Amino acid sequence: MKMIKSTLAAVAMLAATTAAYAEPVKVGMITTLSGGGASLGIDARDGFMLAIKNSGNSDVEVVIEDDQQKPDVAVQLADKMIQSDKVDILTGIIWSNLAMAVVPAAVAQGKFYLSVNAAPSQLAGPGCDAHYFSISYQNDNLHEAAGAYAKEAGYKNMFILAPNYPAGKDSLSGFKRFYDGELAGEIYTQLGQTDYAAEIAQIRASGADGVFFFLPGGMGIAFMKQYAQSGVDTPLIGPAFSFDQNILQAVGDAALGVKNTANWSKDIDNEANKAFVESYQAEYGRLPSVYSSYGYDTANLMLSALDKASVSDADAFQKALEEADFDSVRGKFSFASNHHPIQDIYVREVVKEGDILTNKIVATAMTDRDNAYVGDCKM
Repeated sequence: MKMIKSTLAAVAMLAATTAAYAEPVKVGMITTLSGGGASLGIDARDGFMLAIKNSGNSDVEVVIEDDQQKPDVAVQLADKMIQSDKVDILTGIIWSNLAMAVVPAAVAQGKFYLSVNAAPSQLAGPGCDAHYFSISYQNDNLHEAAGAYAKEAGYKNMFILAPNYPAGKDSLSGFKRFYDGELAGEIYTQLGQTDYAAEIAQIRASGADGVFFFLPGGMGIAFMKQYAQSGVDTPLIGPAFSFDQNILQAVGDAALGVKNTANWSKDIDNEANKAFVESYQAEYGRLPSVYSSYGYDTANLMLSALDKASVSDADAFQKALEEADFDSVRGKFSFASNHHPIQDIYVREVVKEGDILTNKIVATAMTDRDNAYVGDCKM
């Protein structure tokens, strides 16, 4: 009798798990697929879709749209996906100003939003929500690590610059939180700017002993090329976004030796990461970037939660997401109480492997870092 009861319990458990996993789920991915920031969205999309493919789960349908890096377009797409496409989950936004335009309204309508990248401080603190999860980081994190590294490396008079939008402001706030030296200059550039002659002239005249810059996508490519051509030899430090795999190939050898901070690198030594890098190269013919890794982790987190609960049971699905029961390419992975990762952040150096520029880890900047806004979240 005990054996029969155990068998029946096992069958019931399997049926429940299968039912949760097999229920059709529609995901709306709004991301940047055109313009100067396209490489970021393409990498996030490709990482996400690779995880779906590798899982063999045919019950997840992904609707993908290009936000053109425009907040109004992102809002229109979100409205269409929620009202017409009837998506269950939203994801994909790269830029924080677009996230601020979309996420609060989406979660207010009961949709889950899983961030593959943008994680502005407003959504980590007072604007946090039970249905909002950032799988990438909190915006300040990689910049905090750069500030900690600059302090450790002995920089005393840094020049810092970033674009004038939410992530740029979080960037410089994060850097200053852990860097305690002087500032030779602090500049907010225009979002999408491609001419940095004036900023480079200010750096040259500032007497800075180092430069920290956050300029993702095409902005970073333009800045790095112009900086190399300027002859200014003040050392550069940045977050991974300023030295991601796409920027490095566009900039070339001028980036060699530059230190940058990241919560992911292709040389993190765990089986999940090794399999990810290998399968990504096989699928797309290029190395993954940090954006690819975030997309991949986001999809695998989602799939792990769907294994345990139906998205239609919001409380159960939220709990399943909070458990983060998946093999992250970053290794250990958990969420702080405001649904942002607790994770290690590394210092990487730009190196050349054959003909390919890439990054390798040279130090750990922070261990088990959560974020500065946990106490402000009253979720």
